[in-house]
Amino acid sequence: MKHLILIALLGSCLALPAQETRHEVIHSSGNPAVDAKPNSPSVPDAVAVTGHFQRIVLLRFKYKTDLLAGLQRMIRQEKIRNAVILSGFGSVRGYQVHQVSNRDFPSHDLFVKNPTAPADIIGMSGIVMDGRLHPHITLANEDKAFGGHLEPGTTVFTFAVVTLGVLEDNLDMKHFDDSTYR
Repeated sequence: MKHLILIALLGSCLALPAQETRHEVIHSSGNPAVDAKPNSPSVPDAVAVTGHFQRIVLLRFKYKTDLLAGLQRMIRQEKIRNAVILSGFGSVRGYQVHQVSNRDFPSHDLFVKNPTAPADIIGMSGIVMDGRLHPHITLANEDKAFGGHLEPGTTVFTFAVVTLGVLEDNLDMKHFDDSTYR
């Protein structure tokens, strides 16, 4: 009898949907002196890069498309070197994002994944620098709005539309997401 109860309990667990998972990654340089280095007076507090939109590109992604992989593919296909993500909307079937989870170097990223949780895309922002994508996404469900850096595993539900403002190829934005440039 105990075996039948155990088998029934294990069988019922197989039908449960996937749950949200979380894990943290520490981005140490491997050199504590680099991680602890103070701000340099030779690095300005703020940097401005002026450019002009060469064109606006609207991208539409269909059901079950991995949004990050789709963005990377379209940036290559459209030969986009530098751009600003102006907006994004639609919905997802599941997601994975990461957010910064501490205040001192080395930085820690908290990865949050739920492959079975639908959500609306209520915004996107970010940049493309020399062909390298740095996207952020804001999602919402019936309980909350949340988001972070877009990660693989964020799959489109109804559709997703992302608008890019394409900038000149010769803009130098290489330090925009470099945490060691301080």
